[in-house]
Amino acid sequence: MILNVDIYNRTNWLKIAFLIGGVIVIAFSLYYTDRIVSRIEEREKQQIQLYAEALKDNLMMEMDQSTGSLVSQIIQSNANNSVPAIHKSHGGALISRNIEIPPGLNAKEEQAFLQKELSDMISGDHGTIVFDNGLGQNDYIYYGDSKLLNQLRYYPLVQLLVVVIFFLAAYLWLSSSRKAEQNRVWVGLAKETAHQLGTPLSSLTAWVEYFKTDPRFDEEIVREIEKDVQRLDTITTRFSNIGSVPVLKDENIFETVEVFMNYLQKRISSKVHISIQNNLSDGHQTVRINKYLFEWVIENICKNAVDAMGGIGSLTITMKESRNKQIALDFSDTGKGISKKNLSKVFNAGFSTKKRGWGLGLTLAKRIVENYHNGKLYVKSSEIGKGTIFRILLPYEPNMTNAGNHLSEDTASQVSNVQS
Repeated sequence: MILNVDIYNRTNWLKIAFLIGGVIVIAFSLYYTDRIVSRIEEREKQQIQLYAEALKDNLMMEMDQSTGSLVSQIIQSNANNSVPAIHKSHGGALISRNIEIPPGLNAKEEQAFLQKELSDMISGDHGTIVFDNGLGQNDYIYYGDSKLLNQLRYYPLVQLLVVVIFFLAAYLWLSSSRKAEQNRVWVGLAKETAHQLGTPLSSLTAWVEYFKTDPRFDEEIVREIEKDVQRLDTITTRFSNIGSVPVLKDENIFETVEVFMNYLQKRISSKVHISIQNNLSDGHQTVRINKYLFEWVIENICKNAVDAMGGIGSLTITMKESRNKQIALDFSDTGKGISKKNLSKVFNAGFSTKKRGWGLGLTLAKRIVENYHNGKLYVKSSEIGKGTIFRILLPYEPNMTNAGNHLSEDTASQVSNVQS
């Protein structure tokens, strides 16, 4: 129904709005931190300029004792500051401030170490302060970022990462708890449905047996009624299996599809032509499947195809060998096709363009194929006005390592997503 599409879109918009809100908060935090970093950078630049002026005055002026003491205090104050700086004299000697020099270095090694630090400062974003040393020659001051500034620049990123991880973990935990609770409700509902269907189904089975013994009833009609009763029994079995481990058996895929399509042909529009093309060799027709669940997959795909064709058209099922020891089942219809914007949504729980239904059929079909049969279900191609091809890939050698998954966790989870 259209409501299902609205629910799905509304849920997506809420997620997008939440994401946008988070991005805005993070962007504002980074912007505010960047403003603070810029102000500290400016203050440190002023400190270095003051230090350079003090050096210049100390070299160029003859001062009295009080003035000299004041200049010395300024220089000493800067020496205790956190800004790393290197004073390069006109002779090339390097004098460092706030740079940790490894112990045990001789004078030559110390100069080499400072030269490396100087190269890093020159390659940075800071400019060079040049001043006259009083002898008509230029001295240079190079500087870098203080430890405080570096910590302030990178700490917000670490902080945001920790916050994001915390909220992500909290979201996943809460979401998992909520889905687990919903799953229990849906599993209970499914089992209760199977239980409620059991009583009238037993009665119908008894009536069918009675009809068989009464010559007044047409045998053909009784056989078709019996098939429908068996069909109801299959549906009841599906519901009762929710919460149980699916049993996989070796089945001939061609015979399974052929028998089910013969049943389905009589229960859909007579204007829909169904054909099966079997291109499999005899050794590649046996697959390990749960017959009840796999018929559910076929039914969902075929009924969607019939709806897409409006009850008029052709449905072709082609079986052939594929790569990696797999067989491919292509369901090709001549329906209205799927638009590009909806291709990525067709398997989402609750998505449907029809006026009826929950939008769970293809979702469950994909889960059954991929989670229980180690296969793959996807839209191979679709063109508006020409039709769609759904493809199922199944291994033709038993390799069911994931068959122990519980149907309750996946089926109920998909149903519960519609309620989210």
